[in-house]
Amino acid sequence: MRDTFVEDRLPPPELCPEFRFDLPELDYPRQMNAAVVLLDHAVEEGYGERPCVINDRGVWTYAEMRDLSDRIARVLVDEEGLIPGNRVVLRGPNGAWLFAAWAAVLKAGGVVVTTMPILRAGEIATLLRKAAISHAIVDQRCLEDFLAAAAQAGTVRSLLTYNGDLGGGALEARVAAATAPGFAPAETTRDTPAVIAFTSGTTGAPKGCVHPHLALLSPYHTFAANLLRPGRNDRHLCSAPIAFTFGLGALVLFPWASRGAAVTVEDGAPASLLDAIGRHRPTLLYTAPTAYKAMLGQLAGRDLSSLRTCVSAGEHLPAATSDAWAQATGMRPIDGIGGTELMHIFISAAGDDIRPGATGKAVPGFTATVLDDDGTPLPRGTGRLAIRGPVGCRYLDDAERQAGYVRHGWNMTGDTYRLDEDGYFWFVARSDDMIVTSGYNVAAPEVESALHAHPAVAECAVVGAPCPKRGKLIKAFVVLRDGYAPGDATARELQDHVKATIAPYKYPRAIEFVAELPRTPTGKLRRFALRG
Repeated sequence: MRDTFVEDRLPPPELCPEFRFDLPELDYPRQMNAAVVLLDHAVEEGYGERPCVINDRGVWTYAEMRDLSDRIARVLVDEEGLIPGNRVVLRGPNGAWLFAAWAAVLKAGGVVVTTMPILRAGEIATLLRKAAISHAIVDQRCLEDFLAAAAQAGTVRSLLTYNGDLGGGALEARVAAATAPGFAPAETTRDTPAVIAFTSGTTGAPKGCVHPHLALLSPYHTFAANLLRPGRNDRHLCSAPIAFTFGLGALVLFPWASRGAAVTVEDGAPASLLDAIGRHRPTLLYTAPTAYKAMLGQLAGRDLSSLRTCVSAGEHLPAATSDAWAQATGMRPIDGIGGTELMHIFISAAGDDIRPGATGKAVPGFTATVLDDDGTPLPRGTGRLAIRGPVGCRYLDDAERQAGYVRHGWNMTGDTYRLDEDGYFWFVARSDDMIVTSGYNVAAPEVESALHAHPAVAECAVVGAPCPKRGKLIKAFVVLRDGYAPGDATARELQDHVKATIAPYKYPRAIEFVAELPRTPTGKLRRFALRG
């Protein structure tokens, strides 16, 4: 018996992108379960006693994580009636029990839907309804909002609760009672739906992106293996929850595929990351550009000597932030652009191939280009970014937005990029963030980069505000660093700085000082909330 809800709501073939498997590593066997490959195979290869997850509560080995995921899967199937294809929502901060539950759902043949811990009841209810969630595994500390959401949605028939990695929860007791060893994984293929990853909602209502089991292995074989080259002695630390596919790759897919270890923190704030680096000595750090900038002011007395690689994603990494981090730490961050629709990073550069300010080149396994207004690929120049590879956009039950994202087999990311003669891609703006003012096209990120170079600016965002004279007026929202006061004098100083840094017509004619910028749960800027 199989629940075909997801398969029945996939876009038709004519609306799907062209999938390409150009690397031999991407030739996965037809019968495959990603959780088995990542955990069970690690134990069978002799890595059972090596650390798999590390945090302030302890260390879990690969053998322990395999056993824990098997026992949770047994509870789901034998006691809670899960059948293959059922959707299971996971809610809680990063940790060993959350990761084991993620693997358990896949072993049981279910489809994982992981939520951001920061989401509230109304937002959770939307996801529960859209994915018709039948089962839930929830950290009891996140239970209040979830119960309200479940009451609104009316789809959840099974709820298991646990107590983070602290122990003593209800699921922990049931797992301990499920004494039969092992679990026979459900029969899944490389094309069986494995996860529904919801977008972070930077442009409005979140969209559910369906990815099969092969999409949980391909980010390692494309991006990680070729640019990060992780090994079994590496420890991976990331600020993002695994509901964000950037975090899923950094904390589950990459460390487990390379038989390394994930270092988890429940609070991904910059200070918490720095504390975790000191305590657990990770070798790879993954976070957003805003976090790297924030950490620059907190490095005094910190020991970062364990780190060998820093990865930035989620938003464009300004050259000023990249330069400042490299000067302060000796490590140039690896920038990358990815997306929930394509699972993880598809354009990047590492080491000597990094050109500060450029995102990089298409990573092995992907083809990238820019298209003109007629949809024709350009050998160089500025246009709409288009991607093909082993993964691609398949929205759940959303043909209208699917038709907007996929054109002629290409995934259209919604970004405007410049492709240079050396094959490097340079971010210009989100396609809807181009500001037309008095007939000039101005990219909001270019103005933001100029503002970021001023010492008074902690964060900023630039949008086009309605203007009867100019069509759109360039407006900046600025968060000031400590020691700087908002007011006309500071605004004029920032405006003069921008005029001296880039073409004067691009300076922000209006500046509003704010305490913070609106962001999604993944930390991405919500520009539409600033446009009013």
